[in-house]
Amino acid sequence: MSNHYDVIVIGAGPAGYSAAIRCAQLGMRTAVVDAFVFKDGEPALGGTCLNVGCIPSKALLDSSEQYHKVTHQLSAHGITAQGVELDVEKMIARKDRVVKDLTGGIRQLFKANKIEWLHGHGQLVEAKTVEVRRPDGSTERHSADSVVLATGSQSVELGAAPLDHERIVNSDRALDFTEVPERLGIIGAGVIGLEMGSVWSRLGSEVVLLEAQDEFLGPVDRQVARTAQKEFKKQGLDIRLGCRVTGTRVDGSVTVSYEDKNGKQELEVDRLIVCVGRRPNTDDLCSKEVDLLLDERGFINVDEDCKTNLPDVYAVGDVVRGPMLAHKGQEEGIVVAERIAGKGGHLNYETIPWVIYTDPEIAWVGRTEEQLKKAGIPYNTGVFGFAANGRARAMDQTAGMVKLIAHAETDRLLGAHIIGPQASELIAEAVVTMEFAGSAEDIARTIHAHPTLSETVHEAALAVGKRAIHKAN
Repeated sequence: MSNHYDVIVIGAGPAGYSAAIRCAQLGMRTAVVDAFVFKDGEPALGGTCLNVGCIPSKALLDSSEQYHKVTHQLSAHGITAQGVELDVEKMIARKDRVVKDLTGGIRQLFKANKIEWLHGHGQLVEAKTVEVRRPDGSTERHSADSVVLATGSQSVELGAAPLDHERIVNSDRALDFTEVPERLGIIGAGVIGLEMGSVWSRLGSEVVLLEAQDEFLGPVDRQVARTAQKEFKKQGLDIRLGCRVTGTRVDGSVTVSYEDKNGKQELEVDRLIVCVGRRPNTDDLCSKEVDLLLDERGFINVDEDCKTNLPDVYAVGDVVRGPMLAHKGQEEGIVVAERIAGKGGHLNYETIPWVIYTDPEIAWVGRTEEQLKKAGIPYNTGVFGFAANGRARAMDQTAGMVKLIAHAETDRLLGAHIIGPQASELIAEAVVTMEFAGSAEDIARTIHAHPTLSETVHEAALAVGKRAIHKAN
């Protein structure tokens, strides 16, 4: 069987399915090739993000937060709860329902947009020909005018801590623990490690994170990172920096051998999660006859329009340069679809927001003070703490701050860094301001409702000019 399409997309994660939907909206006959199978054995759209990444982790973060509030925080509100019980299996089942609802929604969108889903492994066998290897081993080839590669990424494995998928697992399997480990070790204190650590710490685990870097959250503004480290320590997360894992031994429990500034150390835990980064899914993406250009780390080389070295073959999402973020991939997919259709798609890589969904949340966009100093760019900063915000006080969530950075001469907003409640939502105002080349003054002169958390952004903007109302400047 062989069909010809206007566009074939390989990969059905946020980058791939967004590209496919936009192509279909623009009148192109579109097919998507994806082989993902959910843990129940059913084929599923949505890729890593919806099935074993962004969505399920946020579902568990929310469930664990609810449990922690009931067991540790409600008494301050005059609420006493007795007989509180934790049903981890029910929590996991809820997470799976959330995932199923969303992946089923993508399937309905494919149906509504007349997108054909070819379930199987997709391989580029000629410049614009894709071979689909079905689960039963059969193969079929399809051609297209344009091909979009959007195969996403996978967890990096660590030779010193080989996975056994029971005691030593990656972040995917950590979403399906059926009981709370008494002692949990995590290799890597980045975004994924901190989020996984937060989930199981709130539920009662004693969590130790071993981070190879000497600096905590290197890409994050230093003032924000220091605040985060202090808050996580209060919560009981044991974050150990400068730790190089040298080996593991499984014998009922897991013994982790590592080296730090004090020499050789050992850590004994019940479960170990390996969260040391992700790598692009480009293995077996092309046949030997296809000369797709990759870099030394396995990423697909693309130009500013996401074009590869092959004619009419594009690549988007985690398989190309830039941050491995679902929303970045999604926007790239939409942009590529519009370019294929002859329209002027555009993506500003300087205004991509980042979020860590811990408590407090951490979010940022643009450049840090450290980057601006290194570049010799003059700047002013404005900082405002949630402790002085009425809504945050009423919510009893006063940890953290909003920090805005503006050019010293033009006042153009260059960066925003937030740690605190709903940082993931508050960052959007800064993103919009930067997208429109706005200034701190623009935010300062915009009326924000009272009482709201967004007033911290307003006050930080005022503080850039040393005129914040609710703090001493």
